[in-house]
Amino acid sequence: MKVLKFGGSSVANAERIKSVVDILRNYHNDKVEFAVVFSALGGITDKLITLAKTASKGDKSYLSLYQNIRLIHYRTIEELFSGASHEKVKNEISLLLEELNQIIHGIFLLKDISRKSLDLVLSFGEKLSCTIISNSMNDAGIPSSVIFSDKLIVTNSDFGNAKVNFELTNKNIKNHFDGCNTVQVVTGFIASDENGNITTLGRGGSDYTAAILGAALNADEIEIWTDVNGIMTADPRKVKNAIPLKAVTYNEAMELSHFGAKVIHPPTMLPAMEKGIRIRIKNTFNPGFKGTIILNKEPRVKFNAKGISSIDKISMLRIEGSGLISNRNATSRIFDALSNNSIPLLFITQGSSGYSLCIGVAPEFGQKAKECIQEELKLERIEGMMNEIVLEDDLSLIAVVGEDMRATPGISGTIFNSLGKNGINIKAIAQGSSELNVSCVVKSDELRKALNVIHNAMFLSKSKVVNIFLAGPGLVGSALLNYINKKLKFLQNDLSTNFRLIGITNSKKMLFDLNGVDFNSWKERLSNEGIDTAADKFIDKIIELDLANSIFIDCTANDSFVNHYKKILKHNISIVTPNKIA
Repeated sequence: MKVLKFGGSSVANAERIKSVVDILRNYHNDKVEFAVVFSALGGITDKLITLAKTASKGDKSYLSLYQNIRLIHYRTIEELFSGASHEKVKNEISLLLEELNQIIHGIFLLKDISRKSLDLVLSFGEKLSCTIISNSMNDAGIPSSVIFSDKLIVTNSDFGNAKVNFELTNKNIKNHFDGCNTVQVVTGFIASDENGNITTLGRGGSDYTAAILGAALNADEIEIWTDVNGIMTADPRKVKNAIPLKAVTYNEAMELSHFGAKVIHPPTMLPAMEKGIRIRIKNTFNPGFKGTIILNKEPRVKFNAKGISSIDKISMLRIEGSGLISNRNATSRIFDALSNNSIPLLFITQGSSGYSLCIGVAPEFGQKAKECIQEELKLERIEGMMNEIVLEDDLSLIAVVGEDMRATPGISGTIFNSLGKNGINIKAIAQGSSELNVSCVVKSDELRKALNVIHNAMFLSKSKVVNIFLAGPGLVGSALLNYINKKLKFLQNDLSTNFRLIGITNSKKMLFDLNGVDFNSWKERLSNEGIDTAADKFIDKIIELDLANSIFIDCTANDSFVNHYKKILKHNISIVTPNKIA
């Protein structure tokens, strides 16, 4: 038995739904027993929130928002069905849409919306998508029926983020599935309280629904189908060389998710984790790829660090003073003050002397956190026992995660050495007692470079990338490029070094390509694609790119770049030059 879940991006339109049905047909043909959970069509949940909020203001423009949602679903039906099937599905969807319309009209008249009413509105996203997709599965020869999950999952009445009553829920799920002989298409995200009111399960709710089902049914595996190849070693939008991981433990997945990885929301894993059920992350757009398996334990693998994750924006509070040492409960008072004001902490680190404490919070809580701590330590500040609390913004938090790091010497050294060599200053360092992650804080404008530097050191250590920027491709410069081109295979195979020509400029034009300019065609590309140049523009662009292992090669015969050398070296960019003036 498998439980599959497809998110909004996987069912964003008719074409993607067809692809999903093809995947499910293969499971059906292979005699795999499965249930499937769907989110709302891509973007619909956000549209429903906007619709409800607009109506609650007494704004008649809610009517056009409703018509847009209606049109999206009718257009999907038009593209998926024909003949009798088309009429059947359209009638089912029309009934749901009319019910939604009546609820929204009531919100408009009341000019008010409660969390309870919003949950009811949001439930229609999954009800509409599952009704459409189940009918599409039936047309494809996959016998299926829809079950709205509010009939299965029982929660408390904490609307918007309801807590599951697992005793009642598991009983309902087992009773329902015992009598089923078709594939069950289950709405994600929604549940109901003991009074029958619709509730929702909060962020990652559809993943959570799949995990709840999987645990109740003792599934062999839960598959989360998304739009990436699995959990990556780093965010591929920031680290081009990121690679998918074959396997991670539950703890590693939770740690990566906490620090910004978006593939799966940590609490959704708990029901599966408690039952030891494997979770596999799969790509709807690359179904043949095995993806990443999340499990309790795994065989030892070559790399002890599994992945790098980051929180792009944080604020850091630096608290210093003898009062932290002399007043034993000062630290606990600080944490109590933050907790009482509902300020969540992202990281904590304290000097061994006890004289200083650093706390990381989300930027929107930075000033509030500072004011809370100042108020709590007012007496100590008056008596001169505490320094002024310093709030630093525009920082980022990086975490390197791996279950086996605790038994592997040198991991931290590799991380900090690679950052230091590339001129990236570390603002704070933290390591959990479980040694599952090593975290550090850097300036936000250095985040991308820091992630690439650490990733290259941890995961691509066999192959070093050197980024070249060359000025003056005349007799000497072009000869150097030709020589590097001839030696590329030797450099890659024998020295494990990849040279990339990222930027090149002559006296008239300059050209940049982050993917690398081919050493065989740089002359033609510079001539055809180059833009107007100047020494300061070329150097500023190199500094702006801020790539790791950058080398500026000055093959000019004049002093146009010489005056910029100090600036270049200040940004930890190496210089190579045959320039006699230099």
